[in-house]
Parts: sequence; C-alpha cells; structure tokens
Amino acid sequence: MSVWSAGLLSSARGRRRGRTDGRRFLLRRAVPGHLGSARARVERAWLAAGLRKVPLRPPWAGYVHVHVKMDLLYGLVWLLTVLLEGITGQGVYAPPTVRIVHSGLACNIEEERYSERVYTIREGETLELTCLVTGHPRPQIRWTKTAGSASDRFQDSSVFNETLRITNIQRHQGGRYYCKAENGLGSPAIKSIRVDVYYLDDPVVTVHQSIGEAKEQFYYERTVFLRCVANSNPPVRYSWRRGQEVLLQGSDKGVEIYEPFFTQGETKILKLKNLRPQDYANYSCIASVRNVCNIPDKMVSFRLSNKTASPSIKLLVDDPIVVNPGEAITLVCVTTGGEPAPSLTWVRSFGTLPEKTVLNGGTLTIPAITSDDAGTYSCIANNNVGNPAKKSTNIIVRALKKGRFWITPDPYHKDDNIQIGREVKISCQVEAVPSEELTFSWFKNGRPLRSSERMVITQTDPDVSPGTTNLDIIDLKFTDFGTYTCVASLKGGGISDISIDVNISSSTVPPNLTVPQEKSPLVTREGDTIELQCQVTGKPKPIILWSRADKEVAMPDGSMQMESYDGTLRIVNVSREMSGMYRCQTSQYNGFNVKPREALVQLIVQYPPAVEPAFLEIRQGQDRSVTMSCRVLRAYPIRVLTYEWRLGNKLLRTGQFDSQEYTEYPVKSLSNENYGVYNCSIINEAGAGRCSFLVTGKAYAPEFYYDTYNPVWQNRHRVYSYSLQWTQMNPDAVDRIVAYRLGIRQAGQQRWWEQEIKINGNIQKGELITYNLTELIKPEAYEVRLTPLTKFGEGDSTIRVIKYSAPVNPHLREFHCGFEDGNICLFTQDDTDNFDWTKQSTATRNTKYTPNTGPNADRSGSKEGFYMYIETSRPRLEGEKARLLSPVFSIAPKNPYGPTNTAYCFSFFYHMYGQHIGVLNVYLRLKGQTTIENPLWSSSGNKGQRWNEAHVNIYPITSFQLIFEGIRGPGIEGDIAIDDVSIAEGECAKQDLASKNSVDGAVGILVHIWLFPIIVLISILSPRR
Repeated sequence: MSVWSAGLLSSARGRRRGRTDGRRFLLRRAVPGHLGSARARVERAWLAAGLRKVPLRPPWAGYVHVHVKMDLLYGLVWLLTVLLEGITGQGVYAPPTVRIVHSGLACNIEEERYSERVYTIREGETLELTCLVTGHPRPQIRWTKTAGSASDRFQDSSVFNETLRITNIQRHQGGRYYCKAENGLGSPAIKSIRVDVYYLDDPVVTVHQSIGEAKEQFYYERTVFLRCVANSNPPVRYSWRRGQEVLLQGSDKGVEIYEPFFTQGETKILKLKNLRPQDYANYSCIASVRNVCNIPDKMVSFRLSNKTASPSIKLLVDDPIVVNPGEAITLVCVTTGGEPAPSLTWVRSFGTLPEKTVLNGGTLTIPAITSDDAGTYSCIANNNVGNPAKKSTNIIVRALKKGRFWITPDPYHKDDNIQIGREVKISCQVEAVPSEELTFSWFKNGRPLRSSERMVITQTDPDVSPGTTNLDIIDLKFTDFGTYTCVASLKGGGISDISIDVNISSSTVPPNLTVPQEKSPLVTREGDTIELQCQVTGKPKPIILWSRADKEVAMPDGSMQMESYDGTLRIVNVSREMSGMYRCQTSQYNGFNVKPREALVQLIVQYPPAVEPAFLEIRQGQDRSVTMSCRVLRAYPIRVLTYEWRLGNKLLRTGQFDSQEYTEYPVKSLSNENYGVYNCSIINEAGAGRCSFLVTGKAYAPEFYYDTYNPVWQNRHRVYSYSLQWTQMNPDAVDRIVAYRLGIRQAGQQRWWEQEIKINGNIQKGELITYNLTELIKPEAYEVRLTPLTKFGEGDSTIRVIKYSAPVNPHLREFHCGFEDGNICLFTQDDTDNFDWTKQSTATRNTKYTPNTGPNADRSGSKEGFYMYIETSRPRLEGEKARLLSPVFSIAPKNPYGPTNTAYCFSFFYHMYGQHIGVLNVYLRLKGQTTIENPLWSSSGNKGQRWNEAHVNIYPITSFQLIFEGIRGPGIEGDIAIDDVSIAEGECAKQDLASKNSVDGAVGILVHIWLFPIIVLISILSPRR
C-alpha cells in the first residue's frame, strides 16, 4: 500500500489540533434544525435580554393564549423563531447563484474600468469564460449567446460545461454571452457578459471624380476625391500623407480633409481641388485603432498621376452563347483601359461558379458544361478608381425532356369518344431549351405528314402552352386510323430527338377507373408496406394521379400529388397518420383530354396501444407497499383490449378492459423476491404496448457538495487534506442507509482503494455529511466514488474529481504552520519594513551566530526543525522593523440569521532570549475598501531561554491577515523567533488565555467586541451549527 493510502483509509476518528469545542472526529454530520427547540430558544432570549419570563404554549399546541400583559415584542420574537426554524429545514439545499469570470485581463483595460461586464479580446485569440456557480444540488450550466435580435447557439447546440472556450475567435462571435444555472430550486440564475472582438482590416483607397465632369483624362484640372475605408472595432482613426508629408485640414489650400455626413467615422475623404502638378504624388492612408489589444496600424498607398483612369473591359464572346451538354466553353474578358491596371474577376448571377471552373486571369473555362451550369456570367474589372466595369453574357445549354401527349375528341360537341365524321385533335408537348430552336415533325405509320385541309398541323402560342404542337383531323374517316408519331428536335442538333407515338383506332376509348372490391377498405398494420390499387381501362392508358381526399396534407413523398403509370400507389412503413381516404384520378397526359375520372380508396391503419408510462423507476424500502398503474392513451382497434402483468417471466395477472382506461397491480409488502422489473402488456389485434416498472430498494446517489468553504488544507510539506462533503438524495425513499463505501484512486491509476464509513441513525433530508480525506500527495488529483449501502445492498454511486490547488486562502478550521515546507505556508515578507524575517533551523544556522540569544532548537526540541526569526546583528539598527505577513484568510459568508461574526483561536510559540530583546507585536489586518490594522498582541524584553505560547481570540468580520512585527532592541543580542502558528475555529480555552497571555504581558483585546451587542436575540435564535 502506498504512503498516502495508509493515512487516507484511516478510521473515522482523528486528532484535530487547536480545537476547543470537543469535536475530535473526521466524520461530521450537520443536521437541519427542527421546531422542537423553539420554546427553549425564546426563553433563553428573554433571559439574555433581562426580561421577565412569561408562560408560552408550545407552537404545536394548535392555538396560543396571549396574556393581556404580554409584551408585543415577545410575540414578534416567537414568530421570528418559527420562521427561522422553517428556513433551516431545507438543510444545505440552496438555489443556484452564478458569476462569470474570464481568463486573463481584457486587452482594453481602459474600457473595462468603466464597465465590468464588457470583455474585450483581439480577433484570432482564445476566449475562455468560466461560470462560477454555487447551489446544492450541483446546478446544471448552459451557455448561450445573443447578437442583436438573432440567437447564436454555438452551431445549433448549447454549451453545458462550466468553461466556455472559443479558439481563434472571429468578429461575428462577439456579442452577449449568458450563463444559466439551474438545479430545480427557486428560479434559474442567469448572468451575462458582453464580449467585444477587436480587429482592424487592411484599409482600401478608392478614387472618384466630381459629378458631371467625366472625361477620359478627367484628372487634369479636375477635383478628385480619395476615400479611405477600413473595417474595424473599435472605430478607426485615419490620417493621410502625401509622400512623407502629413496632410492636415488647413495645411494646404488645395487639400481638404473631411468626414461625410452619416458615416459615423467609417471613412475619411481627402479632397484635391483643381489638381495641381504637386498633387500628382504617392498618397498613403494610415488606419489606426490606437494600438488597443496590441493591434498595429495599417497603411495603404495609391499613386495618383495624369494617367489615372477608371477601368474599361470587353468580352470576346457572343451573347447569348448556346451550347450542347458536355461541350467545353471558354469566356474571355480583356481590359481596354484603366490606370492602375485593373484586376479581373468572374461571377455568376445566381450561386457560385461551378466547381470544375478553371480561371486564368480574365479567361474562364468550363470543361464539360451541363444544364445546371447555365445562367448569366459577368466579368468585373476594378482598380479602385471610379466605379467597377462590368460585362455579362448568358450561357444557354440545349435540352429536350418530358415528352407527353393527349387526345381531345371533337371540342365543339364535347364528346368523350372519338367518332367517325367528327374532329379529333392530337397534342404533343415537350420542354425545350432554347424554345426558339424547337421544331416538330409529324408522321403517320412512319410516313411524313404535311398540313392539309383535313389534317391541320399547328403550334400553340408559347405564352399559352409552350413547346406544344397539335394535329387536327377534320371529319375523321376509317382510313385515318393508324399510328401517329410526333418528333421533337432542336435546330442546332447535338441533342437526341424525342419521339411520341399515338394510336388512333376503333379501340381508342376514354379511360375508366374502378377499385377492386377487396381493395377498399384496405386494412393494414403500422410499419407495414401497402399498395393502394385503382384499375384503369381504356386505350391509351393515362397517367394516374393519387392524392388525399379527406384532408389537405402531403402524400408520403412530400408532394400534394403522386403519379402512377399502372394505377398502383405503394406506401412503405405505413404510419397511423396515413389513415383516411385516398383519391385516384386520370390525368390528361398520355390519354384523353376529357373530364377526369376518379375513384376513392379507404386505408385503415391499425396500431398497437400507446401506453404510459413506458418506463418508471420506483424506489421503495422493504415492508412498504407500492401500486403500479398502466394507462392506455390511444389504440386502434380500441376493443377488445387485454392486459398481462409479469415479474420477469412470471405471469402475475391477466384480464380484459371494460370501461376503464388503466390497469393496476399492487404489492402490499415488499420483500427481496418482490423487487425486479414488472411489465404490463396491453394487447389488441395490431400488437402490444408495454409499461415497464423497475421496483428497487437501491438508495439514490449521494449529492456531492461543491460549495465547501476552503476544502483543501495542508499540515505538512508533501501532503494535503481534503474536506469531502455530501448530502443524500431522498434518504427516506428506501431503507435506512447504514454505511457508505468510499473509493478513491489517484488520477491515471486503475486500482481503487475502498473503505466503509459507518452511519449511525437516520440521515435527514439536506443533512450535510463531512469526511476528511488525509495523506493526499501534492499536487496529485484523485477520483472519489461514493456508494450508499442499505440492507437491500448497494445504491447508486456518485463520482467526482478532487484537485489540489495551492491554498491561497488556507483552511481556517485547522490551519497550522511549522514553517517546514519550502513556501513557508504562503507567508510573505512586507515590502515596507527595514529588513526580513529568516527561515532557519539550529542544524543549518551560520557557525558565526551571535551567542546568548536565539533558540537552540525549534518549538518541539528538534535541531532539524525550522522556525522564523529576526537577525539583529549589524548592520541592523535599534528600532528597525521586520514584518512577516500571513496568507489572506477568507471567512465563510455570514448566516444572516446567525451570529454576528465567527470566533477563531489564534495561537503561536515565540522565543525572546537575550539582553537586548526589543518588541514582538502581532496585528490583525482586515481587508475591505480601506485596510485596517488592529493591535492584537504584544510582548517585549528578555523571556529566558525557552519557547512561550500565546493564545488570542479573534472575531474577524471580513477577510484578514495576521502580521508579525519584530523590532530590534538596543544591541545584537536581541534575536526573536516564532514557530507553530495555528488558527482553529472556535474560541480558545479559558485556561489557555489565563495561563499564557497573563505572563506575557499581552494586549489580550477582543477585536471588534463592539459588534456583540447587535441583535443579541438573533444570535441566540440562530440555527444549530
């Protein structure tokens, strides 16, 4: 077993040094208050206040008899007592509180000074915000962010960690970040912080001429505007230079620098009025954000000459360009003017350029074009002078698709059938690109047809029905029967023709729809695959359109209508929402252009019962009763329903539903054989719905308490201790918890060290249990597992990680420093004194030490033990001071209903031997808006060759430090030493104060004793500690 494990897994008893309140064990339980002590507390309050005791009925008596002479204050005190006891009933359970901190300082300290909730960071750096929460049980944390009216949920998901970390932060990620903590008690706690992302883009200079003076050489004797723009946060400041000369407003009559209206500092314009020869120069614009967040200034230059001109371009292609699919196409754009030389880019009117596009300067090549690549392409030239030049061309990719036909009987007689002697029209339609290249050819039995008096070939107006041709047969004769073929083609070629055959004969009849008798209504089960069928007759057979007849909802594929060529609608994975009436109807395509025929098909979807609860965990102790209930929410068919109750594979009960909608199964007295998984199956023709109940006697998981005040403390150099605290979730739900199994392992290790912690008596809801883990090796982290044990067995486990952190605020309950470790318990030297305290042991001291002064060993008598002392040899002078500062101790937050302040026993050993001993003073420094130092203890003169002990009570009301001040006496034999400094919660024992402080001539004052008389009654009525 390792060194740490032996001490860690010790028993629940241990020595607590410096404690005078009788608590000498490692396992502590803080029990919530109860109303039973209310009367005694009120009576003690009256006696403390010097008031006459008046009879009082207990608060549980149902009524209170108030004597006529009863003081009103007495009644108020009693009511306050009852209220305070009610408040403590929740134990340590508390609603959440939250505070946001950030790693590092804001890069713009000046701004943070005015607003604490604004954090500034440079673009590209790492943002790290931590949400510090308190509350018990441990609150759940969620980070969200808002920017303006939109909400950014971190890629559509919230962050549930305490720390929000964004690496390489970008400007759009600035905004207000919210941390929300909730644990089910009270209202959620929400705090926010605004994050400003600072950045500075490269500035851009654009050149413009005055309106109405455009000429090719308009910069000669013209007014020119140089505009500088840079995106930034915070707002940018601009400055202009001509060559090396800094240009300022008023420094040159021919130059004007101004900011346009309504731009809010977005730009700075340099106006050159009536260009002069010296105005043809190199101009520089410097953009600056005053080096905030260490963002350097950025500069851009522009050369202005008499040749400066805006761009002009030309396209070396036709407009439009009509190509066949698969062909390669090249678009060429060249500049015809512009100084400086313009840059050329290609853009597409809708969407981005195709992925296969090859760009080379002003040349754009598409290797194998498709219909998806069609559209308008534009070439843009820009040189930041004037407006960009733009030229566009349209690319059209040939296509033929969707060939259809329909037959229209004599439209003048509204016939449904074709008849000899009547007119018949055959229509043929395709989608063609470009439509103007579309041509149609008609054939009868393979022979070309030309328009004649009896056979009229026409083309429908493109605005009415694009891509449609018609063949009108006037006065149909028997000899006109045959196969008519419509062929659609494009003039440019390269695209396959579309050929459509239409048969006209005595058997050509309009369609008719029927539903087979066994196909409606159609009954199926949820999840199956089903086919709805409509039989279509006629020649030719048209396309059948399926839709919902009973409601306006989409079909299974998401559309409002689905097409079928054989009259069958196939539905995969049928759901209960698909029950209802479906309509099948003929379309005009590939059939007769007559009034649609339609029929209805009813679909009935059966589904097993939907029940609640699907799963429920029931925790109950032995010998207690439990009743399980399974309820039917919906089912089809709803009659007849049967149910089965099983425990594992054992059948417990069966039956049928009558009028009720639920079934119950009771267990009157739970025993070991009654625990397990109960399944209730409710069954109909379509299947079964199941309620599952896990009945168990397992205890709920413990709830680790994360708000322990200063859980880490250290008494020796290489090890530390940790105060582990927890509450038990719903302790009364199951049998009494008799023990906890504590497991601990060092981070990265596999083996768990385990120990049982015995529990006496019942655990109260909200009761805080404390167990001190000792002999932990610094600076290792440990994984702690806690499992409650009942007579049922093990309960649910909880795991947490404890980490060592240097105790900046050491553990006040048992702080002890023997100055043995390297950092001398975080004591520090005062910068305002004359010299320093020195760490020393007798074994390591200088052989030339001054005799007849100073200790010969540390307080325990060890020659190797260390202590702190002041060396008074030369060059030290009489009256010079050395001050040693303790760490800062943060006291626990004060209970508003508790004592005014907490008492601590401060003790130390001191050694004052030598004929030139000066003075040893101890001060209490209280932290606040103003720092206050109060004299706490003092001693002077020779005390002999021995260690003496001092005890002082202190009552700090805020964070504090202790200061040891050694003052040199008149000579070199005046060394003063201290050792074994301790602070323990609770007042010092009276015998220690009397026996120790009296002989030392100590001041012995009680710091801030004036606070004690304030609200004495509340001190007496405070919750039990």
